[in-house]
Amino acid sequence: MVEIFLKTLPFFGLIALGYWAGRTRFFSEEATAYLTKFVFYFALSAMLFKFSANLSLAEILDWPFIWAYLLGTAAVYVIATLVALIRKRGIAEAAVEAQCAVIGNIGFLGIPMLALLLGEAAIGYVMMMLAVDLIVFGSLIVILITGSRDGRVSLRTLRTVGMGLLRNPMIVSIAVGLTWSALQVPIPVPLNEFVDILGSAATPGALFAVGASLASKSAERVSVAVWLSVCKLALHPAAVAICALLIFPVSPYGAGVMIAAAALPVAGNIFMIAQHYGVAPQRVSAAILISTLVSVATVPPVIAWVSGF
Repeated sequence: MVEIFLKTLPFFGLIALGYWAGRTRFFSEEATAYLTKFVFYFALSAMLFKFSANLSLAEILDWPFIWAYLLGTAAVYVIATLVALIRKRGIAEAAVEAQCAVIGNIGFLGIPMLALLLGEAAIGYVMMMLAVDLIVFGSLIVILITGSRDGRVSLRTLRTVGMGLLRNPMIVSIAVGLTWSALQVPIPVPLNEFVDILGSAATPGALFAVGASLASKSAERVSVAVWLSVCKLALHPAAVAICALLIFPVSPYGAGVMIAAAALPVAGNIFMIAQHYGVAPQRVSAAILISTLVSVATVPPVIAWVSGF
């Protein structure tokens, strides 16, 4: 447990450094936005391409794993939605809160941390979870928000969702990498070195950007943010653990990766969605801030536990 905690410290240390830079205004909000854009569109995409180009679709397409993650995530999604509706929040706000309850920072924090702590074999499993988050739940929040406003789900909404998926650099880089792998064409040495150099900037850049972005987050609506943080850091990993360990025939190692990834704090991109649609951005901001701070204490024990699987 202590050893795992010490291994996670550099990751959270980079987040803390970014937070300091943002709070002291050494890094302005505009600088943070551009750093995030660089990581999202270039560095992280290069890392995902390199990883996926060395995998095959058959290796990562584990249907019991996918169903276990999807069912566990959907269960917590429904719980968070019902709680929001009971509080008489609208469909749009309920969708945003449910997204906070189940979508973790897999891209910026999970891939580098879990690859180091659980081994590179974790990458294929993490990419499957990332695909489910982006394709299923990333589409669902847009459909629910726009559908609640328009009173129906139109072809325009579905077209917007489809184009959003096609333009997402994470999905594109994984798809291109798997296609390259399927063609069994060796990556040319200059290209391999290029993506290696660019991809190596993903881990420090992403973690620093996470911290810097937290500096602009506020802790308003604390009670709701605490509830959403409990969903993300406790209910979500517990739900996927039940599905992976008791319901579906998921390998022990795959189950461990799933539980560890589910224990990660609320993803920062939810704030961008909430801000774009004007739906509870302060609530999302507080959930990201609180869950990230608390995860310093909660993530290491989870990783230490699943490391024994």
